[in-house]
Amino acid sequence: MKSVFGVAELALNASLYLPIITGSSAKLPMNQTQIEANRLIDGSTPMSSNQILEKLTGLGIDCTTIDHPPMFSVSDSKSLRATPQGQGDLKNLFLKNKKGQMWLVSCHEDQKVDLKALARGLSAGRFSFGSEQRLMEYLGVRPGSVSPLALINDRGCAVKFIIDSNLVKTENLYVHPLINTRTTTIRSKDLLMFASHIDHPVHVLDFD
Repeated sequence: MKSVFGVAELALNASLYLPIITGSSAKLPMNQTQIEANRLIDGSTPMSSNQILEKLTGLGIDCTTIDHPPMFSVSDSKSLRATPQGQGDLKNLFLKNKKGQMWLVSCHEDQKVDLKALARGLSAGRFSFGSEQRLMEYLGVRPGSVSPLALINDRGCAVKFIIDSNLVKTENLYVHPLINTRTTTIRSKDLLMFASHIDHPVHVLDFD
C-alpha cells in the first residue's frame, strides 16, 4: 500500500485542539448544552479518568500516570514535554465520512498525514474531522483529550481504531487518560490488548 503518511502536513482542525473561551456575553455553540452535560450518545455518563486507570489496573496492565498543565495540541505537548524524548507521543485524529462512519487514527505526533490518501486506503470515501459534539457523544472526551483509551466510552463500537505500525513497534506509548491534564505511560502491547478487550479490533496499517 502506498504511504499515506509523510505526504502532506496535516491541517489540524482548530476546533478539536483549542479550548473554547467564553464570557458572559459570548454565544455558546448550538450543541454546547449537550457537551456540557457530558453525555454519551446513549445518554449515559462517560467514564472518568480515575475510572479508566482503575480499569487498566483491573486488567493487569502496569502503567504510570503523571499530572501536568492542560495540553490542547501537539505543540503544547512538545513545550511541556512531560515524557522522555517524545518517542511514544501520539497524535490522535477523530475522523468521519459522509456516511457518518467514524475512525480514530493514532500515529506519532510528528507524523505527516494525507487525509485523502488515508481515506482511499481505508475505502472510506472522504474524511472530515468529527465535531466536538460527536467527539463527546462517542468517545466521551473534550478537545485535547483524545486518545485510544477513550474507546472505552464507545460502547456501541461505532468507532474503528487505526494505529500506525510504527507505534506498535514502539515499546512505550504516552496517552491521555480521558483528560488532558494527565499523561499515562502504557506499553504498546498492553494498549492493543486493552482495545481488543473492549471489542475494538485493532487495524494496524503499514505505510512503509
